[in-house]
Amino acid sequence: METQTIKNKQNSAKVTERISGSEAIVRCLIEEDTKIIYGYPGGAIMPVYDELYKYQDKIHHVLTRHEQGATHSAQGFARISGKVGVCIATSGPGATNLITGIADAQIDSTPMVCITGQVFSHLLGSDAFQETDIVGISTPVTKWNCQVTKAADIPEAMAKAFYIAKSGRPGPVLVDITKDAQMEMFDFSYEKCTKIRSYIPVPKTDVASLEAAAALINSAKKPLVVWGQGVILSKAEEAFKAVIEKAGIPSAWTILGASAIPTKHPLNVGMVGMHGNYAPNVLTNECDVLIAVGMRFDDRVTGKLDEYATQAKVIHFEIDPAEIDKNVKTDVAVLGDAKASLEAILPLINENSHTDWHQKFKDLYAIEYEKVIKDDIHPTKEGLTMGEVLNQINIYSKGNAAIVSDVGQHQMIACRYAEFNKTKSNITSGGLGTMGFGLPAAIGAKMAAPDREVVSISGDGGYQMTIQELGTIFQQKAAVKVVVLNNDFLGMVRQWQQLFFDKRYASTEMVNPNFVAIAEGYYIKARKVTKREDLAEAVKEMMESKEAYFLEVCVEKEGNVFPMIPTGASVSDIRLA
Repeated sequence: METQTIKNKQNSAKVTERISGSEAIVRCLIEEDTKIIYGYPGGAIMPVYDELYKYQDKIHHVLTRHEQGATHSAQGFARISGKVGVCIATSGPGATNLITGIADAQIDSTPMVCITGQVFSHLLGSDAFQETDIVGISTPVTKWNCQVTKAADIPEAMAKAFYIAKSGRPGPVLVDITKDAQMEMFDFSYEKCTKIRSYIPVPKTDVASLEAAAALINSAKKPLVVWGQGVILSKAEEAFKAVIEKAGIPSAWTILGASAIPTKHPLNVGMVGMHGNYAPNVLTNECDVLIAVGMRFDDRVTGKLDEYATQAKVIHFEIDPAEIDKNVKTDVAVLGDAKASLEAILPLINENSHTDWHQKFKDLYAIEYEKVIKDDIHPTKEGLTMGEVLNQINIYSKGNAAIVSDVGQHQMIACRYAEFNKTKSNITSGGLGTMGFGLPAAIGAKMAAPDREVVSISGDGGYQMTIQELGTIFQQKAAVKVVVLNNDFLGMVRQWQQLFFDKRYASTEMVNPNFVAIAEGYYIKARKVTKREDLAEAVKEMMESKEAYFLEVCVEKEGNVFPMIPTGASVSDIRLA
């Protein structure tokens, strides 16, 4: 009875205000400290847009040129800010156009709240104009979703959406709201969600697992760390650096983990995976203890699973229990938030240096430098290389820019050669591999961090999938630096066709438009480079520009990205040419 009395007192103390469901949606966003949202209006979401018009002083709505652009912009915003990205769309095609970005956010653990309008509730299931079952469609690619048909349910749904999106392993959520719920009046009050029964976002860390992990690390002769985005998502960069420095462990990264520690940190031995660095890939199969931190053993990292680190004891620091033993069998699983786990294990670890083991990484790097890297970034051949473009960007950014890459050869080159001094500097589509991600994601990144230099790197293929977002750049006056590395091919597919399909270039050669003219059509300063002697000056001009800038660099048509681990091969079978 006493508990019930307390609850009744709390309920009676709530201050309510009679407003519409659509205004409630906007007020919920304000309560969650949302300052920027990305979207595209339409009939079923129009009441919300009418309220957004009234609240322009509190929420800035960015009109993208396609709903997919809204999701990628929200992703870019979330990835560089660490906050929840928000996008909004109407029903039917507006909602379905969000799906690619939602799926991308799901597999890359990006916190995002998507709001969609829906037809009147009495029309649900009738195939009404612009009706789709977006809850059913999005269920496989969301962390959580729901449909709201009553205005009174909006505050709770929105509070849960933000809590679920940002807690534990982050991810996208979708709230679908019928038009009558948007128009209905009700007594509004808002309370942030801090707990959901049966939902445990962060598992409790077992002290015994920490002790077992520390014992393995302390006894290791050839330890190797592979870290992923979990280090960044948990804000564990300093704790991670403290652990690897104390233990003296060579540490490699997945593409989403890049920038958690500086590129030039002496323990940073490069990228693992299909186009990763030679040393960490080869020595994965020589280490005696493999320590995975905030990564999920993706197939592009492991290669042939039954030949991946079979000689090693595996320690897995992970927040999501579903990832433990999913791909690689773990000897010690340390469940919990990466920052808390790393801080807890630090005093249990002995100081070490592993000098001889480090030398192996240096020796293999020297081989990779001579056979691959030198010709990539300091070429003597006639054609321009993607690597030398990244090298010039490094020179003028001094490693402080956020690099937002699309998907393809240029992505692998950007991840391999971009230099990072700051965390949250490598923004790319990892697990889904979404072409078209780069340009709109760069818009979101720039708006989240206006004081940072943001450089979008795309190929000529992926760039044209969302090229219309140049209009968003122009309208928002977002000073994004847009670089297109143009080889007149779908480069990564062409590379595979060359290596594995006897050069049958089926539907991969592109006849491209005048990219400079298109950029100038959007009133963006633009330039094209075809000769090496013009490259440095053009990059300098771009990087010094205070406004948006488009730079097209025509690179060699049949340049390949090496090293490369063929699909299904072991990480030890990495090719240098």
